[in-house]
Amino acid sequence: MLIQLSVENIAIIEKLTVELEDGLNILTGETGAGKSILIDAVNALLGGRVSRELIRTGEDRAKVEAVFHSPEKLASVLSSMGIDTEDDGTVVISRQFSSTGKNICRVNGSLVTVSQLKAIGEYLIDIHGQNDNQSLLRNQVQVEYLDKFSGDELLKEKEEYQQLLARFREMDRKISELRDKEKERARLEDLYRYQVNEIEAANLKKGEDAELSQQSKLLSNAEGIIEAFNDAYTCLIGEDDLVPGAIEQVQRAQSALANIADLDRDFGVISENLVEINDKLEEIARQIRHKREQINYDPVLQQEVEERLALIEALKRKYGNTVEEIIKYGEEARRKLEEVTDIESHLTELLNRKKELDENLYRKASNIHKMRVKAAEDLKSKITAQLKDLEMPKAKFSVDINFDETRNYTENGLDTIEFLISPNPGEGLKPLNRIASGGEMSRIMLAIKTILADVDEIDVLIFDEIDTGVSGKAALKVGEKLLEISAKHQVICITHHAQIASLAKSHFRISKETKKERTLARIEKLDGINREKEVARLLSGDDSASTSKLAREMIEKGIGLRRKQSTG
Repeated sequence: MLIQLSVENIAIIEKLTVELEDGLNILTGETGAGKSILIDAVNALLGGRVSRELIRTGEDRAKVEAVFHSPEKLASVLSSMGIDTEDDGTVVISRQFSSTGKNICRVNGSLVTVSQLKAIGEYLIDIHGQNDNQSLLRNQVQVEYLDKFSGDELLKEKEEYQQLLARFREMDRKISELRDKEKERARLEDLYRYQVNEIEAANLKKGEDAELSQQSKLLSNAEGIIEAFNDAYTCLIGEDDLVPGAIEQVQRAQSALANIADLDRDFGVISENLVEINDKLEEIARQIRHKREQINYDPVLQQEVEERLALIEALKRKYGNTVEEIIKYGEEARRKLEEVTDIESHLTELLNRKKELDENLYRKASNIHKMRVKAAEDLKSKITAQLKDLEMPKAKFSVDINFDETRNYTENGLDTIEFLISPNPGEGLKPLNRIASGGEMSRIMLAIKTILADVDEIDVLIFDEIDTGVSGKAALKVGEKLLEISAKHQVICITHHAQIASLAKSHFRISKETKKERTLARIEKLDGINREKEVARLLSGDDSASTSKLAREMIEKGIGLRRKQSTG
């Protein structure tokens, strides 16, 4: 339910807030007063496209905000978006847009994108206007209405069908791709075989390039390494008997201190430290000798290492940045080679799987068709009855369903569906777009909405001048249908008909005034005499005594109808 709507700086609206109620809310006012601007504002709030021209002249930005009582199904959607829900079940949505094109959208204080706003809006409000009546002429819309009327069983079957269809189309894509490969099988086979052979012939090992790089570095610096080890070894061991080494010098120092170690505890500690240093130096000398013996300058080995590295670098330029990527590429090339060389059996396998999917799809589409045919008969009788109530007593309605045996699958199955109508006796059933007038279209849409009221999960329905082209007694019937729908939904209706306005539970008047050479829109809730005056104005453009009396009688009758509805 829409509890409150606030609009700021949109068209002639400077600042406007309206608090709505459950049941039937009616908005009236003179042409150009701003009624349709409110619909534009709501559309913006629901993630619709907004034009910079919508922003009030002289202002940089506009804002729309609304408070809703959240339907249960919306809670999981908000949670999936990381939006906190309020304990009282309300949802606060706002959208601010500027002349620069910047949008700031929030839901319960959390920033959201326009697309998220649109997804949330689909659970909150359903707007119907003259353009929406025209949408009823589209076959896709007719299919959606029939399926929704059919109920959950058909909708579940349709969802499973669409999942199968997605798999069927993916299988078709793979078959097409494989057939294209078949045309160039020889070329691909040569390519993949060459790649596999080149990579396998290299006999690569993971991490090999790093090991070879280190080995290359050592071999290219072998002479310098040996010379450094020789110098270090001489420094530690000494050179014959001419130059004592570091080890010998440490030994002499330790021997000298050993003679006085007993005289002082610290002298003994120093002597022991020198023993440890001597042992460490002797161990280092052994390591140096061992490493020096391992280093051999081998120009043949160096050339082999460099050639191996060059081979790996050449493979990297073709197949990957690392040895691991090259190996992985080779494995994938091997898989593709096997697929190409065995393309015929693989194609046969895919065709068999497609055939199985085709049979399942056809079975699902047939089930959907049967359910639609059954639902169409029920819809036919119910809409015909509704049209009779809406002053179209001789109208005939039907649903034409044709099943495509050629299996040209669509998202809707194998059915082509078209709503047919004969508004007057003697006229054959024809498609809506060839026979229905504006007023007739409004009543047909209202008939459908009345029938779907029980299954429609959207709480708020907005009707923007859906009564266009309807007059007199028919307008009262339209109002009664809106009243009937409002028993299960919050209905907000913009109308120019007194017959409809008189049935409102809450009646609002939108007007405009000029202040400081600027036009401003304002809204007020009408009660008592003010409401009588507005209904009178809708009746004849004045509020004479006779017209006011008639308006009062109509309002009282509306109260009676609402009371009867609530008790019945």
